[in-house]
Amino acid sequence: MLGQRFRSSIPTLYRPDSQRISMNEQPLANLLKTFPHTRYYPEWRLLTWHPRGLFDDALADKIIAVVGSEEFFEEAPFHRYTDFSGLTHIRLKVGHVFEIAKHRRGVSKPVKSAFFSETTVGLGIARMYEALMEDAIIQVRSFRERSAAAEWLGAPLEILQPDPR
Repeated sequence: MLGQRFRSSIPTLYRPDSQRISMNEQPLANLLKTFPHTRYYPEWRLLTWHPRGLFDDALADKIIAVVGSEEFFEEAPFHRYTDFSGLTHIRLKVGHVFEIAKHRRGVSKPVKSAFFSETTVGLGIARMYEALMEDAIIQVRSFRERSAAAEWLGAPLEILQPDPR
């Protein structure tokens, strides 16, 4: 069910008959347009995302579909950093987080996925996802301090900072 929902949104950005695509080419531009406050740093193989406003099941499905398609087309795996500090509301259903984790456990390339939050709710969601992803190929960690996330990702702290509002 969940996998079909993700796959059904992928063809708008990528077609199965496409050649293998590098994140440094055109599709990254589509990803960056689709998700404001998203950046890619090739020297650290790191995708950062600073969502703002409402984070709900639909947005979670959309980002996972796009990241999943990038994983499919990208030859080298890339790490990711999600910063919840710009969110005003989180409306993720607990059961949906379980579905997402079940789907993401099927990823075959080892990567790191860091979540940063200053709020109890955001950190709680991130920690739940981290626990659900334990022993998966994707290493998930949640952080209350950006500096700790930067150290774990092996990236400079400056690139994890959100853009000025």
